[in-house]
Amino acid sequence: MPATKIFEDDDEFPEGDRWEALAWDVPESDKFPEGLKYSSQYLGPVDEEILRYDNANDAHGVGRHHRHYRGEVEGIEFEGLRSHLQKFLDEVETIHEQEIA
Repeated sequence: MPATKIFEDDDEFPEGDRWEALAWDVPESDKFPEGLKYSSQYLGPVDEEILRYDNANDAHGVGRHHRHYRGEVEGIEFEGLRSHLQKFLDEVETIHEQEIA
């Protein structure tokens, strides 16, 4: 079974910072035990990566589900796509208000 895109959304703030989120239904495997592959990223006005949530791999040694913030990486809990995306968007809004707006 090939990967099937199940979610895609993005938005841009007037200041030029923007976020995008993608998720795919993939075959369950050791690599993707939930049968889900996702990536959500928040970029600053000049396209610098500020924040990213993803489960692409565990190359950082912090677990498959992890959060990148300004070059630092930490493992995070995954409780489902909807709550994970809401957590990401809440964090985007906070960072935007505190650092960009």
